[in-house]
Amino acid sequence: MINSIKQEQARKSQELQSQLSQCNNALENSEELLEFATRSLDIKEPEEFSKAARQIKDRVTMASAFRLSLKPKVSDSMTHLMVDFSQERQILQTLKFLPVPKAPEIDPVECLVADNSVTVAWRMPEEDNKIDHFILEYRKTNFDGLPRVKDERCWEIIDNIKGTEYTLSGLKFDSKYMNFRVRACNRAVAGEYSDPVTLETKALNFSLDNSSSHLNLRVEDTCVEWDPTGGKGQESKIKGKENKGRSGTPSPKRTSIGSRPPAVRGSRDRFTGESYTVLGDTAIESGQHYWEVKAQKDCKSYSVGVAYKTLGKFDQLGKTNTSWCIHVNNWLQNTFAAKHNNKVKALDVTVPERIGVFCDFDGGQLSFYDANSKQLLYSFKTKFTQPVLPGFMVWCGGLSLNTGMQVPSAVRTLQKSENGMTGSASSLNNITQ
Repeated sequence: MINSIKQEQARKSQELQSQLSQCNNALENSEELLEFATRSLDIKEPEEFSKAARQIKDRVTMASAFRLSLKPKVSDSMTHLMVDFSQERQILQTLKFLPVPKAPEIDPVECLVADNSVTVAWRMPEEDNKIDHFILEYRKTNFDGLPRVKDERCWEIIDNIKGTEYTLSGLKFDSKYMNFRVRACNRAVAGEYSDPVTLETKALNFSLDNSSSHLNLRVEDTCVEWDPTGGKGQESKIKGKENKGRSGTPSPKRTSIGSRPPAVRGSRDRFTGESYTVLGDTAIESGQHYWEVKAQKDCKSYSVGVAYKTLGKFDQLGKTNTSWCIHVNNWLQNTFAAKHNNKVKALDVTVPERIGVFCDFDGGQLSFYDANSKQLLYSFKTKFTQPVLPGFMVWCGGLSLNTGMQVPSAVRTLQKSENGMTGSASSLNNITQ
């Protein structure tokens, strides 16, 4: 409409300007004709006077054209210059505007947190058949209750949700809670956000404790790799420096391989000898917890389990009464076994691609699963008398760790049905290595 007004204004202005120019020309021509007639009255010669008279007659004959050009094209009401908006007015009068959608209501009872997935369900306070889609926003937090402005993460957005529920899957639960809010949208506008809802997403998060690892292991937060040059090469350098020194005090510049910082004094001693072990940095003192481990394809030997903090620096997982594990050996011959207190139970199952570890501290149970199929591999029954730490041994290869996981629903179901199983730590006491 604005463009139409501007175009019409320009056209009308040009038309008036053209009419004004024509009127000016007509007046100038009329004035010139009068002057010519006045001069003709002074002509004495008959022939010249007759010639001038014919010219005056011809020009007067054309005077009617001047009169036509001077006729105004506008009326007193200026209707000629008005823009016709009758069509636009009719269109505006038939428009029906969509109302702004009301805020949805998230139903916490219908929301589900399981298997590292969150299903959020909501409803509209009243039926609205003009809703086109919904927008769900979420963010992780360690605070219960309503979202806080300070020190909060940014909202993650999921757009164009057609239904009234949505499932976020494959999440890493590295925070205790998650905030959720949702808004409805029609084809014109988005409505207000719903009241935010906070759902608990707590799970066991831990990293590998670099200060507890063997020198032959290269450790990152969730990865450990065997490094054959780390121990002997480093130890020979250290011994050489110590022998050259005047005292038996280790050099303060002693560091481990790679970018790994030295062990912090006051923490437990680093594993040494043939105990190629690293522990987790978070102790389990209660509750049920789950994590998964994946070995590299060329890994020759590795163990996965738990151990007390008192595990000695020369101790290997499963060879003491303070550690429990399953051990995979791909060197010379392939073996798969459960180990505890230097006793071994061979496992007649295929080694899975990923191993799931379930630790029920209060129930005194440590179980191992095929992480993909959730098939039970082995289960220890015991009574934990101290906090336990996740433990890992690796030789010629590497392991990657996946934490921040809830206990899978399939594992919970299996635990209920397998509580009466015969495979337990007591069965290992009668089996020699």
